[in-house]
Amino acid sequence: MYTIAALYHFTRFPDHAALREPLQKLCADHGITGTLLLAAEGINGTVAGSRAGIDTLLDHLKCLPGCADLEWKESQSSEPPFGRMKVRLKKEIVTMGQPDVDPKARVGHYVDPKDWNDLILSDDVAVIDTRNDYEVAIGTFRGAIDPETTTFGEFPEWWENNKDRFHNKKIAMFCTGGIRCEKSTNFLIGQGVEDVYHLKGGILKYLEDVPKEESTWDGACFVFDNRVSVEHGLEVGPHTLCHACRKPLEPQDLNRKEFETGVSCHQCIDHTSDADKARFRERQKQINLAKERGEAHIGATKTV
Repeated sequence: MYTIAALYHFTRFPDHAALREPLQKLCADHGITGTLLLAAEGINGTVAGSRAGIDTLLDHLKCLPGCADLEWKESQSSEPPFGRMKVRLKKEIVTMGQPDVDPKARVGHYVDPKDWNDLILSDDVAVIDTRNDYEVAIGTFRGAIDPETTTFGEFPEWWENNKDRFHNKKIAMFCTGGIRCEKSTNFLIGQGVEDVYHLKGGILKYLEDVPKEESTWDGACFVFDNRVSVEHGLEVGPHTLCHACRKPLEPQDLNRKEFETGVSCHQCIDHTSDADKARFRERQKQINLAKERGEAHIGATKTV
């Protein structure tokens, strides 16, 4: 079994670039795969490995400047969730493009998963899903508002165009693991909204803690690894990933005429060129050849 750790932490790194090589080496030495993002504002990522390897990495991360109280969420997988390890330097650990947003200064009120249902079922609360449109498409909370954004950076403009809809309403927001809400709640507070709440630990913690029979969640939650989606109890969902557009596919989508393994699906067939499709076909050919030889091919797991 692989232990998967999803984490983020906002802190001020004096020199985040200097942290990259030691992290990359530690992960390589302990067989850890996944992605870690480093920026001046903190760290974000999801990684997988053995129990001992993940424990070693977490101990290292907690020794980084300001990270002693680092929190993370764990799940398990019988298959390798990632093909390789990447430690990347970024301007933001989650891109919103708002230089004045600072989650270290102030965020909305955290709501534990056990209290979330009572909050969002109140008549004076508007519930907003801060994730991207393809994530919302496979699952969300009942009655939640979908901003229909393709990137998190579009959220501030969406709010500006729609804020009058929420006059005299409390705002409850949620995302996959909580990181986007750290920024979106700080942003709304900066816009003068005082009654702002967000789901502590995100959807993943809710699906882990709240029994299915008590849940107000419908569908699956998209995750950024080769599991593609998870359901209640963090069980792996039924979705696969289109290699061309990296969007989730339902099992029935594989029978649509637009679908070609590794090349296209109904969501992207009209958005890639013939040259793109030829390149994707060659990559799929290499994946198939690797499979015939009994070898692993990076990125092939649960990707179609």
